[in-house]
Amino acid sequence: MKTQNVSRTVLAAGVGAVVAATALLYLPELLDQGPPPPPGPAERATIAAHAGAQAALPDLAALITDREKWLRAHPDDDASWAELGAAYTERGARLGDVRDYPRAEKALRRSLAERPAARGNTAAQLGLGALAGARGDWNSAKEWGEKVRTADPRRWPAYPVLMDAYNGLGDYKAAQKAMETLQGLHKGAMVRTRAAQTYRDRGWREDADAAALDAVSLAETAPDKAAALARLGDLAWERGEPDEALALFGAALTQVRDHGPSLAGRARALTALGRTDEALRDWRAALARLPLPEYVLEAGELSESLGLHEDARALYERLRTGTWAGGEVALALLDADHGNAAAAVTRMRAEWARGHRSVRVADTLGWALYRAGQTKEALEYATRATEEGLRSALFSYHRGEIERALEETGPARRHLAEALRINPHFSPLLAPRAAGAVAALGEPSDELPKELRPEPEPARGVGPRTPVKPPKAAKAADTTAPRE
Repeated sequence: MKTQNVSRTVLAAGVGAVVAATALLYLPELLDQGPPPPPGPAERATIAAHAGAQAALPDLAALITDREKWLRAHPDDDASWAELGAAYTERGARLGDVRDYPRAEKALRRSLAERPAARGNTAAQLGLGALAGARGDWNSAKEWGEKVRTADPRRWPAYPVLMDAYNGLGDYKAAQKAMETLQGLHKGAMVRTRAAQTYRDRGWREDADAAALDAVSLAETAPDKAAALARLGDLAWERGEPDEALALFGAALTQVRDHGPSLAGRARALTALGRTDEALRDWRAALARLPLPEYVLEAGELSESLGLHEDARALYERLRTGTWAGGEVALALLDADHGNAAAAVTRMRAEWARGHRSVRVADTLGWALYRAGQTKEALEYATRATEEGLRSALFSYHRGEIERALEETGPARRHLAEALRINPHFSPLLAPRAAGAVAALGEPSDELPKELRPEPEPARGVGPRTPVKPPKAAKAADTTAPRE
């Protein structure tokens, strides 16, 4: 959902001129010539983007068609090129279709060619930042976002770009600061949905719930309401409440029938409730609507847990051979658990070297190192992942298994049990393994650790005694009578 949010906010940056033109539609009403006609699909998409809201996908497609037609006749219109590029990015992120990204880059570069950044083309720069984020290139996203913030600190669409970039780079304090600035510059469902994500990443669950509830009440379009409800569903799922999550994802799907994140979320909740036939159905629907790499992996692991090995292998192969944007974590987890752990280490070390140091990357690198037999180094990354604030059952499980391999029994028991407390259904494959590991470790001993035990005092007359040095010979006592 992250790239969907940032792409739609940047789309707003490229539509100022179009919104101004749309306002002219209302001039006849001012002249007593009757109300204006209702806005068409392309205009609805433009108005939604200007407000930072999600347009319906048919409206977004209409906007793309309209801008393409306009630019064939007016190829020097830099604002329309920027708007078209942002719309391509938005559509690609919301459909999981990376084929839109080269089109977006071409349009945005053309906008800069017609009007360079030095002449104030911040819309194209924001578009390139959103595109970099959609591709998982957080350094470039940060660079573009900071350029726009420097040029115009009050340009609110810069801050969602920066939030995603900082999160991808693991700079959570900077992401929170960007979120606070955004809240001071703009209002609405998108802002509160992003606040919920930020609070969740810091481990502030009640604040995250409150922000997501605000987003539901503020949402003015069906896609925005679906996104906010899905965020609430994710939060319920992550704290181990599948019944509540199921209801929230169902509510989101009444707003947008084929909402990809909600189909995936409902599949997870149904799995936890033992309704696996329905879960498989929803995973198929989610992958048809929004084929994200993490969804392919989760669907494959559900099939594997049910003994559907042919289906699982087909999904794993689809993940290995597909073309993905930002799929490094999912591909590394696939290799670590179902393939070549050494390859997973290589992949995640490259991500770390690029500066992509989010908790997801830290956790995955630690797990890959553990699976490759480099357990001591693995613990450093697993510890980093679990101590940034995010309460993740998967992260706790990974750390607990690494500690168990290092024979750190107490910490291993604590983190494995914590994974099951956070969400006892966090994975159809790994949650049963966590429960088995806790059982194997048994109850903690009542004895103090050896290093904390007091030295025992030897019993009198029993056992060896510490030799006592004899006292030095005392001087002879003076027996001379005192003088009177």
